[in-house]
Amino acid sequence: MLLLRSLLFNLAFYLMTTAFLILPLPVYFILPQAFAMWVVRTWARAGIWLLRVLAGTRLEIRGREHIPASASIVAAKHQSAFETFALVPQLPNPTFVIKRELKRIPIFGQYTIKAGMIHVDRSAGISALRYIANRARVEIAKGRDIIIFPEGTRRPPGAPPDYHPGVAHLYRALGVNVVPVALNSGLFWRRRTFLRYPGTIVIEFLPAIPPGLDGRRFMERLQSDIEMASERLRREASGGGGQPIWAPVRPGGRSPSPLAGEGRGEGSPATSVPPPGKPERGSF
Repeated sequence: MLLLRSLLFNLAFYLMTTAFLILPLPVYFILPQAFAMWVVRTWARAGIWLLRVLAGTRLEIRGREHIPASASIVAAKHQSAFETFALVPQLPNPTFVIKRELKRIPIFGQYTIKAGMIHVDRSAGISALRYIANRARVEIAKGRDIIIFPEGTRRPPGAPPDYHPGVAHLYRALGVNVVPVALNSGLFWRRRTFLRYPGTIVIEFLPAIPPGLDGRRFMERLQSDIEMASERLRREASGGGGQPIWAPVRPGGRSPSPLAGEGRGEGSPATSVPPPGKPERGSF
């Protein structure tokens, strides 16, 4: 049943995506950017609906009250492709910081340009940071939230965190609130497998970090807030037990995580939650 439902979802999702790329073409680049974002938002909602109906994977949003009324930076945990579209309908008019390579994909790349996405050359170093800050400043002035994945790539649930300084540069340059986002999507939707596991993906908006912190304190708080909440969501989905899936176990069987060893016992998440894939590179 899992295999069949996953196959049906993937077939429907990619057919739907193809339709959303082709059907609006005659007017997509003529009408205002608001129409482009309507297309993206409608596609995202359709993808969430298909995942629930065909794969049995639901979405629960928590912490909407933490989203500021003014435009902000939204710094999200990145575990799967799911949050790259599921975050869009949760915010009024967001844009993403995405890798430049996506701009080269036929039709899709031009769509991201029209939608005002911020493309970044991750090999460009400090010049890339300056470019991101300048583009983000323009979008913030329009009242748009900036969605960024601070780790820059998908990492499986429980993997050691790897936060990059780009988000701190944006935080200092823009002087706006940063809303951390925790999630557990990697338990149900992973790269390099077409299986989509049933259950409930939780995306949780956490209390905003106000402007004014120095870079080090900001990064410490951001990482702590996201990682602790994401681990809580992982444990919640796996029945409350087990060490972080990718945390190394020290000699004697003790995990370095303060959350290990509770609930079901060491390293024993509920069998309904699939094991994660390997850490990945190359995705923004």
